[in-house]
Amino acid sequence: MSEPTLPAARTANPLQAPPLRWGVLAPGRIAGAFVDAVSRYTRQRVVAVGSRSAERAQAFAAAHGVERAVGSYEELVGAQDVDVIYVASPHSEHAAQALLAIAAGKHVLIEKAFTRNAAEAAQVVAAARAQGVLAMEAMWTRFLPQTDVIGQLLADGVLGEVTTVLADHGQSFEPDPQGRLFNPALAGGALLDLGIYPISFASFVLGAPDTVVATGSITDTGVDAQVSLTLATGSAQACLNTTLLARTPTTASISGSAGYLELSGPFYGPARLTLDTAAGRVVRDPDPITGHHGLCFEAAHLAQLVADGATESPLLPLDETVRILATIDEIRRQLGVVYPGE
Repeated sequence: MSEPTLPAARTANPLQAPPLRWGVLAPGRIAGAFVDAVSRYTRQRVVAVGSRSAERAQAFAAAHGVERAVGSYEELVGAQDVDVIYVASPHSEHAAQALLAIAAGKHVLIEKAFTRNAAEAAQVVAAARAQGVLAMEAMWTRFLPQTDVIGQLLADGVLGEVTTVLADHGQSFEPDPQGRLFNPALAGGALLDLGIYPISFASFVLGAPDTVVATGSITDTGVDAQVSLTLATGSAQACLNTTLLARTPTTASISGSAGYLELSGPFYGPARLTLDTAAGRVVRDPDPITGHHGLCFEAAHLAQLVADGATESPLLPLDETVRILATIDEIRRQLGVVYPGE
């Protein structure tokens, strides 16, 4: 029996994508990581950053080498020298701000979770399709080279019939009623910020779940603190966990009748893959572009799609983004988590 092998990633070098002019909507930690990644590893140009606070926009521009700072979102999306808007605000604001950018004729890359719920996501998708612009969820894991390797293994049946997906994402945060993660008005909680990763991973491997069973705990402010869930698709099951209360290994695995694949933590970033079958074990080390620098791949992918005249990604179709949020809606329904204004 020959030793198992792992296929080569077919992901293009992010430097190959033609440059677009980017505007960052809402400066913050993830926006800073995004700008750093695209500046280092792509030819994309971040030409403007917009905030409701001109001072905050100016400070971000100075810290991250952005060419221009503006003091309103309307000015940012209306700028003639901006091709695409990267929406990096709290989840509660995503829908309105994406719609603002789409109405201005801009392509949009919207941080995960795409919106608060499936209804908002469907509204954004409909607007983008009507306007003929590209919209994409910034679920950066989908665009990493390792994800292409995993996709090939699944397509080739290397693991046999897949039966089990395991994944977790937990971080330890000090409770802060005014902080984004604990504030229901900002669509806080573990699910939309952390749990979206294992849920999206399960969707990638198994597709849409037939049944959703969730249990969890709620913070004093009314958002989900910890959630454990089972998603069943046919005879396969995904067992997932997310929590704001403890740092977890953030690992993942896919098991089937012919073997299993392990992803080291954090599985949602550039990780080590270990394939174990009856023929033996083989390891793929993390890619040279490590950590949050892996955000460069989603930007390069979007830029190439725009150059090709596409309006959505085949790696994360818009209908799947909406479907994942519908799954989260059902989980929240079972937990009793409702955001103001829903």
